[in-house]
Amino acid sequence: MSMDVEKEKKRVRALPCWTGDVDIEPLSGGLSNLNFLVRDGENRCVVRMVGDDEPMHSVMRFNEIAGLKAAHAIGLTPGIVYNEPGILVIDFIDGKTYGAKDICNIDNLMRVVPIVRKLHEQAKHHIIGPCLGFWVFRVHRSYAHVLRQGNSRMMPKLDHYMAINDELESAVGAVEVTFCHSDLLPANFIDTGDKIWLIDWEHSGYGARLFDLANIASNAQLPEDAERQMLEAYYGESADDHRWRRYKAFRAGSHLREAMWSMVSEIHLDLDVDYVAYTQENLDAFEVAYEEFKKL
Repeated sequence: MSMDVEKEKKRVRALPCWTGDVDIEPLSGGLSNLNFLVRDGENRCVVRMVGDDEPMHSVMRFNEIAGLKAAHAIGLTPGIVYNEPGILVIDFIDGKTYGAKDICNIDNLMRVVPIVRKLHEQAKHHIIGPCLGFWVFRVHRSYAHVLRQGNSRMMPKLDHYMAINDELESAVGAVEVTFCHSDLLPANFIDTGDKIWLIDWEHSGYGARLFDLANIASNAQLPEDAERQMLEAYYGESADDHRWRRYKAFRAGSHLREAMWSMVSEIHLDLDVDYVAYTQENLDAFEVAYEEFKKL
């Protein structure tokens, strides 16, 4: 996916949702989408140029909208102002976009946990119509097929990663399925001081609670003491050896998912992002997480 910024600005300016003259500026930070901040008089909105469905990333826009609407219904995410194929306009939240250090701050982490738990407990009651599932080990297998078809530079290592994938999936075992976010990067949390908002629902769907928690940890590189505090806060009890091992399997899987997402992006996305470096960064983290899992 390649986007001409000036051309996309013209598309944004022509949207029928504006009531006056608009001011448009690009928003930085996206790894797969072009985003704009639009001022329409006193109102501010974020416009996401989401493009078409992305089957290679298991991203379907109907599913993103379903997840966003469900999360908005329970007060976790800003609402939709307007949408049409390829473009999503949502309310702007004026707050601090988190980085990894913010999530690692234990006070912030303890505020994040109940938000994620609320999502898991309540959003499922507001899903209307079709909704995808998210199973990280299925995602890995799908990515492996896409990478082989695209003659990825990583092809020689795919069999190795798929063997580990099977090992991790077996360690996780059966799960209780509920509605999850599935892409809990630090930048998807926005803190306005009195509230933390959760954004970006591309990968949302029915999955495992424990994966969402492992996903928070992997993306923020939480240290072990913070991981244990997070699990205890979520479940109301310390993690026993069984839960801890399953959690660590999911954490390794989460790192592998981010690495394989980047591998696929290397050959399918055309944005100003160094996907090769991002792949290596996440593979390095995966190797550490996998070694920690094997010691249990």
